[in-house]
Amino acid sequence: MPDPVKTIGLTGGIGSGKSTVAKILAECGALVIHADTVGHEMYRPQSDGWRQVVQAFGADVLATDQSVDRKKLGAIVFADPQALKRLNAIVHPLIFAAIRDQIRAHRTAGRAQPIVVEAALLIEANWLPLVEEVWLVVAGKQAVIARVTAERGLAPRDVESRINAQLSDDARRRYAQVVIENTGSLETLRARVRTAWARSLGDVA
Repeated sequence: MPDPVKTIGLTGGIGSGKSTVAKILAECGALVIHADTVGHEMYRPQSDGWRQVVQAFGADVLATDQSVDRKKLGAIVFADPQALKRLNAIVHPLIFAAIRDQIRAHRTAGRAQPIVVEAALLIEANWLPLVEEVWLVVAGKQAVIARVTAERGLAPRDVESRINAQLSDDARRRYAQVVIENTGSLETLRARVRTAWARSLGDVA
């Protein structure tokens, strides 16, 4: 019998297309939890995450409305590996706990709906205990550079430096039970995702 509340971790590098795959999985009936969205909540004024970030980095990282200015904070942590490590040590456990609570609430409510956790840092942030299966979205390097350059307005060299700073796809593959190759058209991608989804839930041999 298929497990109706299977929890899948969806990950992939910058520009791989994991957000598109997440949308397709939502079309298939999954409840999608976006780690980025959960992460934004960690910076909500007067929240536990907000207080820890201000304590660690000072009030200079706040905007005029007292929310954390992510650009200011980013300028600090991406220029200093130790600062980034300190921020991750604050935020990653909080995101883990928030996602875990969402999953528990979903299961407790008895909804027969699989869960997908979309998280770029699923592996690096040690969030693997949250999921039962890891799906990895991969795409060719040149296609990624072209996609991110067009979508975000970054220079190709900047995109390449971000790719090189990430965990490699070869390293990610060691954790993945399902690999989705994002090559070709959107319809090709949709067909691959739907086939993997049906197989994962036990609907096909």
